[in-house]
Amino acid sequence: MEQTQKIALITGGSRGLGKNAALRLAEKGTGIILTYHTQQDEANKVVAEIEAMGQKAIALQLDVANVKSFDSFIVQVTQALQANWGTGKFDFLVNNAGIGATIPIADATEEAFDNLMNVHFKGVYFLTQKSLPLLNDGGRIINLSTGTTRFCVPGYSMYASMKGAIETFTKYLAKEVGPRGITVNVLAPGAIETDFNNAAIRNNPQVKGFLASQTALGRVGEAEDIGGIIAFLCSEDARWINAQRIEASGGMFL
Repeated sequence: MEQTQKIALITGGSRGLGKNAALRLAEKGTGIILTYHTQQDEANKVVAEIEAMGQKAIALQLDVANVKSFDSFIVQVTQALQANWGTGKFDFLVNNAGIGATIPIADATEEAFDNLMNVHFKGVYFLTQKSLPLLNDGGRIINLSTGTTRFCVPGYSMYASMKGAIETFTKYLAKEVGPRGITVNVLAPGAIETDFNNAAIRNNPQVKGFLASQTALGRVGEAEDIGGIIAFLCSEDARWINAQRIEASGGMFL
């Protein structure tokens, strides 16, 4: 039987941008598999919210920094797809999970570098690789990047470098999966007021005010500004957008 409902796998879907993307995709009738690292209760609340819409959703634990765990995670995904949707495949992969860190170059440590690399580059690279056999032809892959690959914020050298690697990876990936009709794009948010990076923007009115003043629309972003863009990139209307970096920053540092 042909799979009719679209299904999305969203990493880091328990809060922030991932949560909003899950809700917006569910609103459009998409089944949701979301992952969480430690926030199981928060993830379960997102699942309950999606189920209240009449859609199916499940939450799976995943540490995106631990590549050795990916084989067993893919088994879990396969089992969840069969149990909940009667299929072995899904349609949209949203590589959203991430951590923030503000570390000047002079203070950088190898440990911090490796941690950011494992979460933001190595983990994304190999989770995507291992997900490809489960991804339907004609599917979508969306990788999250950052405005700080275009403009520089002191302290973000490691984080932005990993995201720069993701932007290059996205183009190569698009080239290699193109014959399967799969598109791959990068979404690069600007400053967003969430609990990301210890809520660095939310907790610092001076920083928030400065960033708002440097944004054409006069404010910092919110998670609700981003989820709908992810949902759009997964839609049929976005089928001809491929290998692009799409910045959603309200017009920062123009």
